[in-house]
Amino acid sequence: MSQALERAWQQGHPALYLLAPLTGLFALISGLRRWAYRRGWLKAETLPAPVVVVGNISVGGNGKTPTVLYLVELLKRAGYRPGIISRGYGGKAPHYPLAVTPETPAAQSGDEPALMAQRSGVPVAVGPDRVAAARLLIDRGDVDILVSDDGMQHYRLARDLEIAVVDGQRRFGNGHLLPMGPLRESPARLSRCAMVICNGAEAQSGEWAMTLVPDQWQRVDGSGSESPAEPLVAMAGIGHPPRFFDTLKGLGLSLSACHGFADHQAYEADTLAALTPDGSALVMTEKDAVKCRAFARPNWYYLPVTASLGTDFDTEFLRQLKEIAR
Repeated sequence: MSQALERAWQQGHPALYLLAPLTGLFALISGLRRWAYRRGWLKAETLPAPVVVVGNISVGGNGKTPTVLYLVELLKRAGYRPGIISRGYGGKAPHYPLAVTPETPAAQSGDEPALMAQRSGVPVAVGPDRVAAARLLIDRGDVDILVSDDGMQHYRLARDLEIAVVDGQRRFGNGHLLPMGPLRESPARLSRCAMVICNGAEAQSGEWAMTLVPDQWQRVDGSGSESPAEPLVAMAGIGHPPRFFDTLKGLGLSLSACHGFADHQAYEADTLAALTPDGSALVMTEKDAVKCRAFARPNWYYLPVTASLGTDFDTEFLRQLKEIAR
């Protein structure tokens, strides 16, 4: 069902017009909400530290998390003390806001915050109220700038810079708003973003091209780095699993099977072990691995990826931050 819906969202289908009334209602409610914030009837909360929001206008995996990690590393090199805030989707924390450490279970923080805490080494906080999550980090004195993973539509959080990430292959699908299409907001919304990043394809005018560079293979159980023996069985529970499978094929790897799961899905050891009854290597994304480490088998591996945006992007991003300071 999810694959059929994905195809309809990308290519269009006459049956989707049955959802037109719901799409009209969604457009009306979301439009009125944005208008209320612009008029000041709903108040956005300004924080005592700059806020950079990394988001998108469509559902599904566009590459926000690698972008956040890239920006955090860039900020650290420039002398900032960044922190990350996130919704924490998929996690069930004992309380919110929740400060996330590298040891926090992904079941509490959500898979993406767990990954970011482990990879970035900077303070991370999650919660449905991103303002409260941001204040937790600010009040602790740990940060002097905040990067929000997602949150373009979380208008209660005032922001200094917005960076939108666009999937270069899928772009905006069939061009319709939810639920007829994959869009949360119209593509015209991108004109109000400071920078627009195109992930995985040739950037269009006004966009910055980003590529995801594979790093060294790692064992999911944390026992070290090692390249798995082919052929491989691949799995991915991300917004767009074919992106991971295409990455593996682009590396020239032999895949005997590919299994896509729902984004943020929780896994059980027996379910994943059943994917490789012959003991073949099971390979996954880093986002999947953070949920599987506690019960990982020796034949499970993950492939980290790192965003690459180039020095021109770095210079422009830091220039805009300096303009904010002035």
